[in-house]
Amino acid sequence: MQQHTTSTSVSNAEASQQDSFGKRRRRRRAASALPTLMTLGNLVCGFAAIYYASKPPETTSLFGWYSLTVAGVLIFVGMLFDALDGSVARLTRSTSELGAQLDSLADVVTFGVAPAFMMLRLVSDYYGPEGSLSILGPADSGYSKFLWAIAAFYLCSAALRLARFNVEVKSPKGEDHHYFKGLPSPGAGGTVAALVILHQHLLFVRPGVEENLAFARAAALGIPLVSLIVGIGMISSLPYVHFTNQVLRARRGFGSLVKIVLPVTILVWWPQEVLAIGFVLYSLSGPALWLWRKRAHTSLATTATTATTPS
Repeated sequence: MQQHTTSTSVSNAEASQQDSFGKRRRRRRAASALPTLMTLGNLVCGFAAIYYASKPPETTSLFGWYSLTVAGVLIFVGMLFDALDGSVARLTRSTSELGAQLDSLADVVTFGVAPAFMMLRLVSDYYGPEGSLSILGPADSGYSKFLWAIAAFYLCSAALRLARFNVEVKSPKGEDHHYFKGLPSPGAGGTVAALVILHQHLLFVRPGVEENLAFARAAALGIPLVSLIVGIGMISSLPYVHFTNQVLRARRGFGSLVKIVLPVTILVWWPQEVLAIGFVLYSLSGPALWLWRKRAHTSLATTATTATTPS
């Protein structure tokens, strides 16, 4: 009788242990799905940005924003998903080759196709056929062919940049991602989107600016030039700081806290201006860092030569 009771107790303990193990396994599976869901959220944001950019320019949508403004904001929402999916994958220990490839596919849409299409949509509003909502294409005038070629070059640069990143990346560990080789596609897409948002803000929100058609046309014409420059930056070998790893994940101190809190505070008051200035400065930081490193290397070489030269 005592032996039967002991066997029953052991069986109950084993069943409880198996049930607890099953619950932990289900929770682990649910947690491992979070990075994939965030990556898909990034992809959906890119698709939604293209949808809103295809609408007529003065169509109001969410919160009374114009269509291109909504498209630009969606790119930044996609950027938030893109920044979080890798961190969540490392936190839940669910990094995988599939997740890395899916992330690149989503980035091609959100930071490649969507910004290129937004640029064409914006320029078409001022330089397209009169009274038409069509997008400038390669079969139109010579000028439209040139603009379409810039958009295609930007898109191809984003795809090449992401493919090179997948090939050259050492591991998903944070310590292997302190610098980027070439302008990262979120930085390029964010630069184009931020300038489009600023253009729409100045055009439709600031009083008196909407009457200045020359301003609107000139500003719209500058965005393709920016797209061309950041496209070149993506396929270059210029070094760019990994902002998330080097700033947001840096050791916390008063100086680091100020670097984060001050820009966020300014962003709350002047979001359009701060986003545009911040992303333009980040796009220019690569050439600046390259020049600084080259100058430091030249200075060290000169010092070493001087030290070894007999007097």
